[in-house]
Amino acid sequence: MPDRAGPARIVSSDAEALIRVDENDNQLGILSKRECHDGDGVLHRAFSLFLFDQKGRLLMQQRSAEKRLWPLYWANSCCSHPRAGETMAEATERRLLDELGVRTPLHFIYKFRYQAGYEDLGSEHELCWVYVGRVEEFQLSPNPSELAAWRFVEPDDVDRLMNDPNKLLSPWFRMEWEALRGKYQAAVAEALS
Repeated sequence: MPDRAGPARIVSSDAEALIRVDENDNQLGILSKRECHDGDGVLHRAFSLFLFDQKGRLLMQQRSAEKRLWPLYWANSCCSHPRAGETMAEATERRLLDELGVRTPLHFIYKFRYQAGYEDLGSEHELCWVYVGRVEEFQLSPNPSELAAWRFVEPDDVDRLMNDPNKLLSPWFRMEWEALRGKYQAAVAEALS
């Protein structure tokens, strides 16, 4: 990880009010982040951002050791949840600034529902919107309270990581990368052109 981390700022908590949804992404109510992630999880709205540099390398991050779910696992560039009252555009812009210290245009690719448990500590159960965008290394000022490490990775090297079951990759990252490299490959190429 290059030595350009920004200041450590606490930008998320288990008390955040998240948006509970049904399988069609209709809002059903508000629950705390803790409640959404307890047990088998409660379906809630989320987003995952995949940022590429001009060379086509993916920005990957290693999640902070302080994360309740999947600490120190490698994942996509940025992911989080819109909070109660936020649009997806507001939420993604806020989180990019909070986590990576950048602003960049994003392009929606697809959304999907998934559920995955982490040990006995809780689960993700999300209706996740997936976006791609561009960013350059010099623009980044990552928040060390959110990221343990980060790096830009060639897509073929990401594929090799995916093929290694022993690599600590978050389950949502595995699902999303497979979709972006397969079914949505043309949409990604068009969005980034």
